[in-house]
Amino acid sequence: MVKVNKEVILTGIRANKDLHIGNFFGALLPIVDIAKNYANNFQINLFIPDLHSFTTPIDHSSLQAQIQHNIKLFIAAGLPFNHQNVYIYRQSYISAHSELTWILDCFTGVGEMSRMTQFKDKSSSLDDNRISVGLFNYPVLMAADILLYGADYIPVGDDQTQHIEFARDIAIRINKRFGEIFKVPKPVKEQHKFFGKDQGLRIRDLQNPATKMSKSSESDKGVIFLSDDANLARKKILSAETDSYLSINYDYKKQPGVSNLLELLSLLGGTIDDYVGKVSYGDLKNEVADRMYGFINNFQTKLSQIDEKAIEAKILASEAEMSKEANKQLYKVQRAVGLR
Repeated sequence: MVKVNKEVILTGIRANKDLHIGNFFGALLPIVDIAKNYANNFQINLFIPDLHSFTTPIDHSSLQAQIQHNIKLFIAAGLPFNHQNVYIYRQSYISAHSELTWILDCFTGVGEMSRMTQFKDKSSSLDDNRISVGLFNYPVLMAADILLYGADYIPVGDDQTQHIEFARDIAIRINKRFGEIFKVPKPVKEQHKFFGKDQGLRIRDLQNPATKMSKSSESDKGVIFLSDDANLARKKILSAETDSYLSINYDYKKQPGVSNLLELLSLLGGTIDDYVGKVSYGDLKNEVADRMYGFINNFQTKLSQIDEKAIEAKILASEAEMSKEANKQLYKVQRAVGLR
């Protein structure tokens, strides 16, 4: 791999459970598109944030297998993983992430973390004994993920913009006290302008369309996972919750279930205008179900054809290169705060 000084785009998806179609269209596919569109001119850091995976309860015995599986999902989705400017690495394999997090923790206020919207949302359904310190301060780890590599652009959804703002704040705070230690990420407004599209796509749960499709849903009946059997995926579409209006309209406030099906139809290559104003929910469900069946079958075929040895070689090479870069930045911080 040839390492050159380029602006850095950094992104990743947690590996705590199999990804679903909402993750695919809302996060994974946009990441693949970013790599395809920008790899010639930017350094693309695609990492698996495995340390983030257990900020909420998970099955630890399946984590390692899920990490490997998620990397394969990116490849099957079309990631140009052999491009020399694309780096794929596991967060926990580069110890600088954890070491820098502790240093940044000591310059972070409890009040800052307690104001994080995601912490409030995720902790609201847990009792105090199940709310981990990791869930509370994981924006600090996210800041370390970003600042170790001088990342300029970090594509995130609206629910994570606070974390980008915090990464900027802590970088500026350290720089003011110790000199120019960190490269400060671009402001959120510039991030949105750079990527030039809405990052707020939220596929809804098929059984409860008032909420987004989630890996942590109590029931999998409303969630289509990328590993689902194609027939099961089709069945989930056909049993999707709709309403009693008997008129198809794209209106998430009044008809979230029908609108969700229309959204899926569009993402799977269909035409929304073919159904708006009509009365047959069955016809809409059948077309979405057929398209979903074809999508899942096609994707899983690509997944089965992946060369795992080539991927492993790419990961090891990326981790060796990123370790050098991260350790160089960590040493700079350690010297500044008096540890070296």
